Amino acid sequence: MAKARKARDDPGETVARLVRELAEVDARSAPGPAVGTPEYAFNLMRGRGPLWEPLRTELRRAPALPDATLLALLRWLATTEAGHSDWPGMAVLALGPLGRRAEAAPLDDDLTAALRALRDRLASRPAWDGRDRKASDRLDERLAALMREDDAMKLIPGEAWSDAAIADLEAMEPARRAAWRALFASCQEAGAGGGKPTARWLKAAAPLVDAVGRDEFRARFLAWAPLVDRPRTGKIPARHRWATEDWAPEAHQQIPIPPHVDLLKGLAWCAAVGADAEVTRALAALAESSFRKLPGFGPRSIALGNAAAVALGMTPGLEAAALLAVLRKKLKGATPRKALDKALAAIAARNGLARDEVEDRAVPTFGLVDGVRRETLGEHVAELAVDGPHASLRWSKGGKAIKSVPAIVKQEHGDRLRALRAEAKEAGALLAAHRQRLEASYLARRTWNFPAWREHVLDHPLVGAIARRLIWTFDADGRAVAGAWLDDRIIGVDDAPLEGLGEATKVALWHPIDRPVNEVTAWRDRFDRHRVRQPFKQAHREVYVLTDAERATRVYSNRFAAHVLRQHQFHALAEDRGWADRLRVNADVDQPPTRLAIPEWNLRAEFWVDPTGDLAASGVFLHLAADQVRFYDLDAGERAQPIPLDRIPPLVLSEVFRDVDLFVGVASVGNDPSWADGGPEGRFVDYWQSYSFGDLSANGRTRKAVLERLIPRLKIAPRCSFADRFLVVRGDLRTYKIHLGSGNILMEPNDQYLCIVPKRGGEPTGDGVFLPFEGDATLSIILSKALMLADDRKISDSTITSQIRRG
Repeated sequence: MAKARKARDDPGETVARLVRELAEVDARSAPGPAVGTPEYAFNLMRGRGPLWEPLRTELRRAPALPDATLLALLRWLATTEAGHSDWPGMAVLALGPLGRRAEAAPLDDDLTAALRALRDRLASRPAWDGRDRKASDRLDERLAALMREDDAMKLIPGEAWSDAAIADLEAMEPARRAAWRALFASCQEAGAGGGKPTARWLKAAAPLVDAVGRDEFRARFLAWAPLVDRPRTGKIPARHRWATEDWAPEAHQQIPIPPHVDLLKGLAWCAAVGADAEVTRALAALAESSFRKLPGFGPRSIALGNAAAVALGMTPGLEAAALLAVLRKKLKGATPRKALDKALAAIAARNGLARDEVEDRAVPTFGLVDGVRRETLGEHVAELAVDGPHASLRWSKGGKAIKSVPAIVKQEHGDRLRALRAEAKEAGALLAAHRQRLEASYLARRTWNFPAWREHVLDHPLVGAIARRLIWTFDADGRAVAGAWLDDRIIGVDDAPLEGLGEATKVALWHPIDRPVNEVTAWRDRFDRHRVRQPFKQAHREVYVLTDAERATRVYSNRFAAHVLRQHQFHALAEDRGWADRLRVNADVDQPPTRLAIPEWNLRAEFWVDPTGDLAASGVFLHLAADQVRFYDLDAGERAQPIPLDRIPPLVLSEVFRDVDLFVGVASVGNDPSWADGGPEGRFVDYWQSYSFGDLSANGRTRKAVLERLIPRLKIAPRCSFADRFLVVRGDLRTYKIHLGSGNILMEPNDQYLCIVPKRGGEPTGDGVFLPFEGDATLSIILSKALMLADDRKISDSTITSQIRRG
C-alpha cells in the first residue's frame, strides 16, 4: 500500500520507468514477425500488455511531468511500432501533460523537435480502420493545436520537395526556422484563398521574405521547385483525403497534395517579385510540370499550373514572355493555354505593348552572330549553332571538329556545359514555337511595320533563321509586292532588290491563295535554285478551293469524311495546331466537335468525328470516324445554323481544310504499313486498301510535284518513273510502286504488298537529298524507300528481303 502511494505521489518517476521498460520490450522483439500477422499481434500484446495499461492510467491522472520524462515519452512514441491500433490514443494521452507544460512556459528545442518527430510518425502510418482513422485525426488536431507555429502550415513528408524543405527547416536555428514557418503559413493561406495573389497580401508578404533573406529565399526556391516534378517519396497517410488512391496508383504518386499546392502557389508568387532569369525559368518549369498530363488522370495540378502562370505574368521585364511562347507550343489543351495567354496579356499590359509585340521583343538572342555563338572552354571551342529547324552544340579543337563532348570539358567545365546544353535546348524550343507562330499569322491576320519587322523578325539572330527562308509581302500606298531575303538584301522573285521599303511599309506573310500560278512556280524555282529549305510549306503550300460537291451541300464539306483515324494521334495533332479537342470515351454523353476558334475573322471551324472500333483499357476509343467540316460565327450556340461555305474567306477556308487534311493524312490508319490485314478483326481492311492506294489528297499531289522535280537530279533517276498515284522504282529483283499519299508499296507483277515500317525517331531527312521544305515526314520516307528499293540487292533486313523474294 505504501509502495502504491509513493508511485501516485511521484507520477514522473513511474511514467519514466514504464517508458524505459516498454523501450526494452521493443528492443527484445525487433525485428520480430511481420506487422499484421497473428504472430506479430500476439507478441506485441504479450510484451506490452503488462505495461501498456498502467502507462495509460498514469498519463490520465498525471497533472504534470518533468521535461526529461516528457522528452523520453515523446521519443519512445515516435520510434516504437505505431501499427498498434491503441498507439494514437496513447499519444493523445501523452499530449495532456505536455499541453499543460506548454501553457506554463515555451517548449525548448528538444521537446519541439520530439513533437515534430511524433507528427512525422503519425503522417507515415496507415490507419487500420474507421476507429483508428478517427483517433489519428484527433491526434493530428491536438498536435496542430500544440505546435502553434505549424497551426496554419501543413508541410507533410512524402513528397521530394517537402522532404527537402523539412530537412532544411530542421537544420536551421530556431529564429530562422520560425521566420520560414511564418512565411510558409502566409503563403499557404494565400494559396488557399484563390488563383492569384491580392495586392494586400503581396505587401504583407514582402517583410516575411525580407525576414528570411531575399538571397536565401531565392536559393531555397531554386532548390525546392525542381523537386515538385518528382514522384512521392512515401505514402501519404490513408486517413487524409489526399492519400494514395487505389484507382490510379501510379498517376496519383505524381500529384502534389492540396496543402502543398496552396503553399507552392504562395511561394511562386513571392518568387515572381523581382525574379531574375534563373527564377523565371524555374517558374516556367513549375508551370510545365504542373500542367503535364498523367495517363488516366489529366494535368498533375491545374491549380498550381495556373498559379505558376500568374507568377510568370508578374515577373519584371520580358524574359517570361519568351518562356510562355515555348510553353504554349509544348502544353496542349484549352486550360493551360488560357492561363498562359492571360500571363502574356499581363506582361503586355504592364509594358504598354500589344501581345504580339511582347512576343516579338521577348525572344533572346543567345549571343548569336550569323547563327553561331562561340565559347572557349580550355583548349576546346563550343559552338551554339542554329541550323534549319534545330539548335545544337558543336565542338572543335584547333579548328578540327569533334563529334562528341570532350571528356575534359565534362570534368573541368561541368557547370558551363550544363548551361550551354540548357541554352541549346531553349533555343531549339523557341525555334519551334516561333516557326509555328509565324505560320499561324495567316489566320491571325498579322502585319508588322517595316522597321519593327526588320528589328524583331528578319534581323533577329534566332527568329531571323526562320524569317529569312520565307516569302513576305510589302505593302506601301496600297501596292503590294512579294520579296524574300538573299545575300543581305530583300529581293523579288526575279532576284532584283526591292526598293522604297520604309516606315510606312506594312509587312505580312505571303500566301499562294490569290497569286497567279506563274508567280508561285517562280518562287519555287527561286528557292530551289538557291538551295533554301523553307521552315514550312509556303511556296509549295496546298491551296483548297470549293468543289462542286461542296457548293451542292452548301453549309458543310464531306471531302474529309469516312476516314478512320487513330484517336490519340489525331488528338495530339489537333491540339498542336490550336484546335480544341476532347478524347472520346465510352460514356453516354455527347462530345462536342473538334473546334478551331478564329477570332480575327469572327469564325469557328468544326470538324465532326465519331468514335468507332475498340476501346483502350482506360475506356478511351482507339479510333474515330471522320465526318463533316462546318463553319459558324465565333460565339454561335449549339443550335446555330452553319455559315454557307461560299461566304467563308478563301484563305480561311483553305487553311482550315489544310489542317483537317493534315489530321487525316497523318492520323489515318491507312498510313500504318502493318495494317494490311485491316487491323483488329480485319474490320478496316477495305478502308485501308482504299486509302493506302487510292486517289491522292492535296498533300499527295504536292509530294508528286516535288518529287517530279527532285528525282531527275538523283542517281536513281533512270530507275524511276511516275504513274498516276505512284512513284515507280525498278530494282534488280522487283519493280515497286510507292503510293504518294500513304507511302505504302506494291510490288509488280502481281501488286503484292511490301510492308516496310519506318524507324521511329525525329523527322526523316530524305537520306541527305535537298528537300524544299520542312515538316512533311511522309515525303522524306517515300524518298528514303525509293533510294533503298532502287538498289534492292543490297537490302540486308530479312523482314524486307523475305517479302521481296517470296513472289
